[in-house]
Amino acid sequence: MRGAVLYAPRDVRFEERDDPEIINPTDAVIRTAATCVCGSDLWDYRGINPVDGPTPFGHEYVGVVEEVGSDVRTVKPGQFVIGSFFASDNTCANCRNGYQSSCLHRELVGAEGCQSERIRIPLADGTLVATPDQPAEEHVAGLLACSDVMGTGWYAAVAAEVRPGDTVVVVGDGAVGLCAVIAARELGAERIIAMSRHEPRQRLAREFGATDIVAERGEEGVARIKELTGGIGADRVLECVGTQESMRQALHSTRPGGNVGFVGVPHGVAVDGEELFSSHVGLRGGPAPVRAYLPDLIDRVLSGRINPGKVFDLTLPLEQVAEAYKAMDERRAIKALLQP
Repeated sequence: MRGAVLYAPRDVRFEERDDPEIINPTDAVIRTAATCVCGSDLWDYRGINPVDGPTPFGHEYVGVVEEVGSDVRTVKPGQFVIGSFFASDNTCANCRNGYQSSCLHRELVGAEGCQSERIRIPLADGTLVATPDQPAEEHVAGLLACSDVMGTGWYAAVAAEVRPGDTVVVVGDGAVGLCAVIAARELGAERIIAMSRHEPRQRLAREFGATDIVAERGEEGVARIKELTGGIGADRVLECVGTQESMRQALHSTRPGGNVGFVGVPHGVAVDGEELFSSHVGLRGGPAPVRAYLPDLIDRVLSGRINPGKVFDLTLPLEQVAEAYKAMDERRAIKALLQP
């Protein structure tokens, strides 16, 4: 098969790789129907995270099951499936508590690279969720979004404990932030303030449910949020970037007694314990337990209630994966969908 391999910063190649095989009896092999480039992939692409030699890449996927191991019971060949970037058994104590991304037996699905024509999925019974039927082409992008960015945006809202009637701020206008706007709306937020300086992303945020747009950043952004909330701050803030500036902006935009849900992969983020203590702001985040939300999100996509697939504003053949990375790196695309 063929797949993407990252050799060095800004050096992505599409080349022949070994076909995936069943290694453990709990594995499945799927034929990729669609995959994509994630904003978190750009940390490696830009050289911010070190890359030690050629590395298969990508962790988002939907596809059709081709083969299953002898112990797999809940999915079978021919089914269309969606899974999380972390494989989980969905039965351990952490999984039962709703944190499949901390499964005691978790494996990173992207370790073998999902930007490829086929993928081996460990712990298939606990990781994959099948759709009732083969989905219509119009739903594939939305289902692909559920494998990461929609599930991650949903977790940001859940971690912040978004409730009906809340005022919610979303820090970050990438695919996760835009999906977090959808999540806040679906969980009943009355007012959703999206922080964005880019007009196309502002338009999509409004389409997804944002009621206000704030273009300012840093302390100016915090001041604007305070102005919009009577000097108090927002009930919930969803941090979807992962930088020191975005975390500081999120914490300072939250009212006393409010919560921050943070899902941006942290890079250089340090939280002042004394400042947090004095703020009365709650802070929860981490790798999103996407598997916990997949059945619900899949139903919302197939019923037409949500369409997170709109975050894909560039579609390319998988063989042009290098261009997909370049377009996202240069912010010419919010998120690039790749078709094998």
